[in-house]
Amino acid sequence: MTDSSTVRRKRIVILISGSGSNMVNLAEHCKNGSINADVIAVISNRADAAGLAKAEALGLLAESLPHKDFATREAYDERLTELVAGYQPDLVILAGFMRILSPVFVNAFNGRLLNIHPSLLPKYKGIHTHQRALEAGDKEHGVSVHFVTQELDGGPVILQAKVPVFEGDEIDDLQARVHEQEYRIYPLVARWFCAERLQLTAEGVMLDGQLLGLQGYAAD
Repeated sequence: MTDSSTVRRKRIVILISGSGSNMVNLAEHCKNGSINADVIAVISNRADAAGLAKAEALGLLAESLPHKDFATREAYDERLTELVAGYQPDLVILAGFMRILSPVFVNAFNGRLLNIHPSLLPKYKGIHTHQRALEAGDKEHGVSVHFVTQELDGGPVILQAKVPVFEGDEIDDLQARVHEQEYRIYPLVARWFCAERLQLTAEGVMLDGQLLGLQGYAAD
């Protein structure tokens, strides 16, 4: 395990598209010292994202780069790559960033790009995960934090949290239960990364020098 006393404080850029609730949670963990990092910038692909005002209220640099201003996904991602790289981040965190990223961006930040997805990956990649879990009659659902690769929601899982599905649950019930776990496990994974305990290698995800399984760190 890395000696935390010798680890340089890291630089984080967070990408959002909406309310920014995970962004706020992560930024507060950085401010109180539980994550050895500073949020250098918050960037949204939507100028009207509510999370931008929340970031500014926290004293963070917040800016928008609207994807509608670009003719192609690749052109947008090239500019986004330039913008994010300009902040020299050690870690880039997707926190409700509702864009499928092209290889130009993913490759630029390979091994330092995290996402959180509301399902127990590899189940229910993509959207409408709560609805799909309910329709399938699942007894448990959850959330996964993973490294981002070129495969949509297919990067190596780092940590998952499970929640029960009760009879009579609706989408809002399940979403609230999942959000509660998101706010717990995303800061934990960011803390591991910024403490230099977590790495993406050719073999898979390593935590404290140990290779994790397909579902990431097991902590039931």
